[in-house]
Amino acid sequence: MNSRRTLFALPFLAVPARAQTRALRIIVPFGAGGIIDVAARILAEPLGQAIGQTVVVENQPGAGATIGARNVARAAPDGQTLLLSGAAHAVMPVLYNDAPDPARDFTNISLVSQQPFLLAVHPSNPARTLPAFLAWLREKRDTATFATTGVGAASHLAGELLKKLAGVDFTVVPYRGTPQAVTDLTAGRVDFMIDSQTLLAPLARDNRVVGLAVTTPTRSVMLPDLPSIADVVPGFESSSWQGLYAPAGTPALVVERIAAGVVAALAQPAVQRRFADGGLQPMPTGPAALNAFLASETARWTPILQATGARGG
Repeated sequence: MNSRRTLFALPFLAVPARAQTRALRIIVPFGAGGIIDVAARILAEPLGQAIGQTVVVENQPGAGATIGARNVARAAPDGQTLLLSGAAHAVMPVLYNDAPDPARDFTNISLVSQQPFLLAVHPSNPARTLPAFLAWLREKRDTATFATTGVGAASHLAGELLKKLAGVDFTVVPYRGTPQAVTDLTAGRVDFMIDSQTLLAPLARDNRVVGLAVTTPTRSVMLPDLPSIADVVPGFESSSWQGLYAPAGTPALVVERIAAGVVAALAQPAVQRRFADGGLQPMPTGPAALNAFLASETARWTPILQATGARGG
């Protein structure tokens, strides 16, 4: 996500909230342990404090994030059931005929955070630089294997963008979650992946994987010695981002209350430190900026996915 997108922050004021006994649920449409799950669990407690209500996180993985998304879209529009999702949310209808429509079936609340991805290979790979790795991919073509957390996930989209801009090929191997994909990468059962620096950077430091580059135009604070993919592949830019959504029809005052709670939560220094420790940059925006951002992401990634012919079933 480039600096232009960081301008989406809005000056929401805190809105007083009456304490409620019913817990607000944040549905994460991916398994535990991935970066969206991490972001949700960091956010939950301070958001609850800001709005005067207990907030719990519930994982509902499967079908390219559409199971959890569909359940939230069908929930009562009372602000008690929310969705925290990433790039998969922007492209669900491209992959699944029965997927909920991001523009029609949800009310946007706020972006929450973003982070660069890391391109990492198994240590048995001969490449130790990005140019050498791209040359290796051109030699191996579709026999090279790329682990992703699911068709349409941000990691998959980053891989497809690399294919398009670098002129390489490989076989996509989808997993139900990041931990399973990482396990197979460290075991050498797949050749490479592009995913959360939070999970991959410690493995790189332990020499269990080899980090080659980050996916944002600027270098990562967590991995300052690694170049950007864009240094070698002009125009490449991808990141993991997380947005918070309510069912369509949720009253504006409820949405504004929760959005203000997100801003207040992410303004806390202790919360910012937890996000930074996880390699995440807080990105509270409010509803209007998320509307614009989501539309731009849908427009950006839809033709790339359509060109692959990928379908989620």
